[in-house]
Amino acid sequence: MLLSHYNKGKVEAGCDEAGRGCLAGSVFAAAVILPEDYHNDELNDSKQLTDRRRKLLRGIIERDAVAWAVGVVTPEEIDRINILNASILAMHRALDQLTVRPEAIIVDGNRFKPYFERSKRQEARGKSIPYTTIVKGDGKYLSIAAASILAKTYRDDYMDALAVEYPQYDWLSNKGYPTKKHREAIRLYGITPYHRKTFNMLGDGQLTLDFQD
Repeated sequence: MLLSHYNKGKVEAGCDEAGRGCLAGSVFAAAVILPEDYHNDELNDSKQLTDRRRKLLRGIIERDAVAWAVGVVTPEEIDRINILNASILAMHRALDQLTVRPEAIIVDGNRFKPYFERSKRQEARGKSIPYTTIVKGDGKYLSIAAASILAKTYRDDYMDALAVEYPQYDWLSNKGYPTKKHREAIRLYGITPYHRKTFNMLGDGQLTLDFQD
């Protein structure tokens, strides 16, 4: 059973991202604040759930959450600042959009950067909100699991839409991840404007910068 809160008695936001290891598409992240005594035995790491179950749970999360939001960082930004910084920026953007301000933040993984209140983000010495990184947190805390589901489902919807424009890359199935079929399409057709040009497209240690019209 997943735990409800890491910081008892505080308004706590759980954060997670989706799409970090992809060759194409934006990276998405979500921030979710759940009621302190919230329980839902169906919530789990999004990777452990079927697509149908994730979509059903998305509606439940959005209904039950005190606040939730999704942040996005584009492929162009990923290429400029690298995927680690982009993943953290996506989580910061999700936090920016919350209608309830958290008093603490818990994050899946082991890397994060201090997050400042929106009104203080431009101040060099503004006070940051305390955060805790938790390895495999999406399998330990409900709010992180909820964030993983929102990030994953919203990113999947986005990649499904891109797949209509570029069906040859099999994004309906691989969602931009480096599958054999995806890499074979890159060999045949080159890359699209949605590919991350600083990533190793073919798995051979070389960059592939030819664009598909």
